[in-house]
Amino acid sequence: MGVHRNPLPTVDIIIELKGGIVLIERKNPPLGWAIPGGFVDAGESLEDAARREALEETSLRVRLKCQLHAYSDPKRDPRFHTVSVVFVAEAEGTPRAEDDAKNVAVFSESDIPKNLAFDHAKILSDYFRWKREGFRVFEIG
Repeated sequence: MGVHRNPLPTVDIIIELKGGIVLIERKNPPLGWAIPGGFVDAGESLEDAARREALEETSLRVRLKCQLHAYSDPKRDPRFHTVSVVFVAEAEGTPRAEDDAKNVAVFSESDIPKNLAFDHAKILSDYFRWKREGFRVFEIG
C-alpha cells in the first residue's frame, strides 16, 4: 500500500481590531508579513485551531465572526500542500508578537505591506472586496 500524501489542514485568522487588521511578521521562512494562522492539531476543530493560533501569535483572544473562504492552491505554501480555512474574527486590546511572530502590527487596507507570505495578498484582496461587496466575490463556476 502506498503512502498517502494528503494536504495539511491550516487556518488563517483575519483579526479586526480598531484601526484595521492584525498581521504578523514571520520569524521563520517563508519570511514576510502574514495573516496569523497555522496548522490544525490532531483532535482539534478548525474553530479551536483558529482561536489557539490567534492567541499564540498575537496574544489576542478573538471572537470568531464567520468563515470567509477556503484556499487550496497546491502552490499556496512553498513548503507543503496546505488547505487553509480563513476565519474573520474580532478582538480588543493590544496585540503582542508571540510564538513564531517576529513583529505584529495593525494595518488599514491602504497600508498593507507588499511583502506578504503565502497567498495572503489574494486572501486579503478577497477579504476587503467581501467587506465592500458581500459574498458574491466567492461564487465558483
